[in-house]
Amino acid sequence: MIDCHSDVILCMSFNTDGSLLTTTCKDKKLRVIEPRSGRVLQEANCKNHRVNRVVFLGNMKRLLTTGVSRWNTRQIALWDQEDLSMPLIEEEIDGLSGLLFPFYDADTHMLYLAGKGDGNIRYYEISTEKPYLSYLMEFRSPAPQKGLGVMPKHGLDVSACEVFRFYKLVTLKGLIEPISMIVPRRSDSYQEDIYPMTPGTEPALTPDEWLGGINRDPVLMSLKEGYKKSPKMVFKAPIKEKKSVVVNGIDLLENVPPRTENELLRMFFRQQDEIRRLKEELAQKDIRIRQLQLELKNLRNSPKNC
Repeated sequence: MIDCHSDVILCMSFNTDGSLLTTTCKDKKLRVIEPRSGRVLQEANCKNHRVNRVVFLGNMKRLLTTGVSRWNTRQIALWDQEDLSMPLIEEEIDGLSGLLFPFYDADTHMLYLAGKGDGNIRYYEISTEKPYLSYLMEFRSPAPQKGLGVMPKHGLDVSACEVFRFYKLVTLKGLIEPISMIVPRRSDSYQEDIYPMTPGTEPALTPDEWLGGINRDPVLMSLKEGYKKSPKMVFKAPIKEKKSVVVNGIDLLENVPPRTENELLRMFFRQQDEIRRLKEELAQKDIRIRQLQLELKNLRNSPKNC
């Protein structure tokens, strides 16, 4: 039993080998604890940054917290786990009031931030050197999220270059919506740079071993076994009668606009491939036309036709 907290515990997170535990508490303190003995190793009194959520950033010896500044703006802070005297950086996000949920992918060093009641998910890249935190882009959706869950890495679609998958709880519609984070790649081969060895399903320790003081990193596995190369054959479905809704000469049912940035990127690369294929087909037909013209000219100039 760990009884060092004087108020309600808001969040907790273990490091990768199970040797450290970090917590945020309603008493506005961030703690790093030795989980077997309950001894507090580091403690920060977060008056300027009221912490709500915390997560260990893999093996980087860093902590990331989300919270609220003294001006009631949402912000994130990066900490050194061995020195909580002051954060390495603090960055304000916006002035909304929803709780920020941090999700960290240690394989790609990507941080995802999703706010309760928001419709967007922001992406950041984490590094060990300054500026430590680099904003990339964000996923946008009109439907607000009540909460989010994630799929373990061994459950992702490796052949589609899916690197992260959220399950978004949308209470207004009464559904759970999957959101896939996909790295667009043209190659059909296995992408080892975005799929390094990752924690698998086999436990690294038994409970008795952990209680006995043993620390051990997770047992890693390769995701290459789950890679399935897309077949070259294309099966065409029977042609059915299509309905159309034409507005200003454009069929709205035939030309459905992309709803997300990932869909837009996939549509862009499909169009690029289609344009490239059509150009090659046109060039081949031009060559064939020139060959036929030459054959026709030869027939006209042959002695039999004179």
